[in-house]
Amino acid sequence: MPDVVVIGAGPNGLVAANLLADAGWSVEVLEAQPEPGGAVRHDRRVDPDFASDLFSAFYPLAAASPVLAGLNLDREGLSWSHAPQVLAHPLPDGRCAVLSRDVAVTAASLEAFAPGDGAAWTELWDVWETLRPGILDALFTPFPPLRAGARLALKLRAAGGLRLARTMALPVRRLGEEEFRGEGGRLLLAGNALHADLAPEAAGSGGFGWLMSMLGQTYGFPVPTGGAGALTAALVRRLTRRGGAVRCGEQVTEVIVHGGRAVGVRTADGEAIRARRAVLADVSAPALYGSLVAGQHLPERLLADLKRFQWDFATFKVDWALNGPVPWTCAEAAQAGTVHLAEGVDGLTRFAAQIAMGRIPDQPFALFGQMTTADPGRSPRGTESAWAYTHVPHRVRGDAGDDRLTGSWDAREQSAMADRIEAQVERYAPGFRSVIRARRILAPPTLESMDANLHGGAINGGTTALHQQLLFRPTPGTGRPETPIPGLFLASASAHPGGGVHGAPGANAARAAMGRPYTEGLSRLQRRLTRRDRAGQR
Repeated sequence: MPDVVVIGAGPNGLVAANLLADAGWSVEVLEAQPEPGGAVRHDRRVDPDFASDLFSAFYPLAAASPVLAGLNLDREGLSWSHAPQVLAHPLPDGRCAVLSRDVAVTAASLEAFAPGDGAAWTELWDVWETLRPGILDALFTPFPPLRAGARLALKLRAAGGLRLARTMALPVRRLGEEEFRGEGGRLLLAGNALHADLAPEAAGSGGFGWLMSMLGQTYGFPVPTGGAGALTAALVRRLTRRGGAVRCGEQVTEVIVHGGRAVGVRTADGEAIRARRAVLADVSAPALYGSLVAGQHLPERLLADLKRFQWDFATFKVDWALNGPVPWTCAEAAQAGTVHLAEGVDGLTRFAAQIAMGRIPDQPFALFGQMTTADPGRSPRGTESAWAYTHVPHRVRGDAGDDRLTGSWDAREQSAMADRIEAQVERYAPGFRSVIRARRILAPPTLESMDANLHGGAINGGTTALHQQLLFRPTPGTGRPETPIPGLFLASASAHPGGGVHGAPGANAARAAMGRPYTEGLSRLQRRLTRRDRAGQR
């Protein structure tokens, strides 16, 4: 009998398992898929000569994460690679905003859009450099981050206090308008905000766009050398050397609760696996509370709040094996690992508005990845391993384009949507289709079938919007990995601080399991809600 059973071998589950193994706990990780990794995997199925990342690809949060740094994965053979430039956002008129790890290069790029915008970017960078240690401490620790928050508050006062807090709460469109005269800086901020599901007009999208931009400025958007799965392989090797076990092809269907406490799990084949100390769940909050745990063990308030849980946008992805480089009209785009494709901030607003109305965008905002540019070993010399993804509604009410897409995502609809993304690339790289050797389509149902946490193709474990962050994640009054069931901990991106490959939800859950018992560690607000529910049942 292991001390702990971890449900899910995604990055958060594997980080949690490693930390518990470091503490001397015996660990067993159960993964439903035939291989570990969750959304951190690669394969060679588009073309045998090309390594293609299946889901996530660029990892600025991993580079910034003290959690992953503390695991010393370089000792397990993990190395990182960078494209010459971090990100480019070309425009149809030939101009291009460039994010570089050299702040002077970024500033020069933005200065070309409007005089003074280079200095404006440098000022934002200076604020980041002042606040960076406090922000990262607060971001990667359990909520509420008392010590880190206190240190950050002191830094905030020195950096402008309430004025800066207002700036971070702004919609990214407004932030861009206040900080930059030209479009370049606005594009970098707004495009990075839409790495999540934050429209240019969403409150707090300015702070998120600034955070992602500054992470790219500082750490770049690095990739694991050889493919995304190299990060997973390093985590598995480290865990195995410490005595932990990963069992793939083992779908957990139930968390066993006995005497009011989580004592193990049951798998699809009926096997009961007991855990002496804890069960950690690297699964979405709706899956944990709506499927794996029987409703009678949960407060009615939690179940009611779960009905209001909001997923982030659905995702549609295409992978390509290219016979040559992408024929960008903007030379700067050829040097960037990530390229944003949208016709200005207005194009981003139009895209997000169409999704909000349940319509499949006719000119989708595409995040385009050039993996061989970032890591030359991904494909033969002179070729490119590439991908692009865009977002679509979960519930489709119509098609803003001419293909009569309904969201059924049958073969016709998948092909038509992939063609639509390629047409978007062609607007900025005429002749793109002529260099395609092979392509693979990953529609929302396909993504979910390959990783159940990617519900409908949602990649962040729930919306990044303010109403489902901090103490509201995954539901109001939570914000910590503890659950209403002693011995059971939420270790997925549905928990604070949310999506991205950084390991913080897994680390927080592991530390909670090793720390104070539930009755001491659970937030005061959640205990109050639980008592209120129980009183109402009498």
